Amino acid sequence: MTGKLRRIFRNLSPLSGLFGIGLLVMASDRLAHAITILGALLWVYCLSSLAVHAAFGIFPRQGRQALLVLLISFVASVFALLLWIISPLCLLETFFVISLVPIICMASGILERFETESLKEKLHNAFSQALFLGLLIVVFALVREPLGYLSLSLPGGTQGIILIGLDEGFFLPIHLIASSCGALLLLGYCMVLYNYYREKK
Repeated sequence: MTGKLRRIFRNLSPLSGLFGIGLLVMASDRLAHAITILGALLWVYCLSSLAVHAAFGIFPRQGRQALLVLLISFVASVFALLLWIISPLCLLETFFVISLVPIICMASGILERFETESLKEKLHNAFSQALFLGLLIVVFALVREPLGYLSLSLPGGTQGIILIGLDEGFFLPIHLIASSCGALLLLGYCMVLYNYYREKK
């Protein structure tokens, strides 16, 4: 298991996924939203890689970028449709963030190297980047939701299915962590710690 994880995260720096910093801030407010976006990232990155690999040879050079955007957006819309069938309220809560996933996928640059990579390399790179960014969002949600809302949730309904809900009188919730400012502060602390331990090594 450890060997597989090493292969997945090989050549990935802990800060390489931060091209999606806006996605990280918006999707990590609740664990339910973070899990949904993790699924959206894996779906869009991996299926887009397969679709682009199959269609790349027939795409004309002129206007290829526009066709790639349309194809990736279509893949994301299929995920949104499936989520709508399973849980319409969950889609309503996360629709805007899901709509950003195709943009993040294009900005990551994984589709710009398709002419020089095999299908296995394409899928490996797409899965690695999506999994890394998705897990980072989940980890942030595991910190932000308990401290900010005194709860943990799973996808389902408007605010998710609450697994753990503590009385606010139990201890003072740190509402700042649940806001965008709190997410940026938490991200800053993580970057400082990462740089500190990297320099120490």
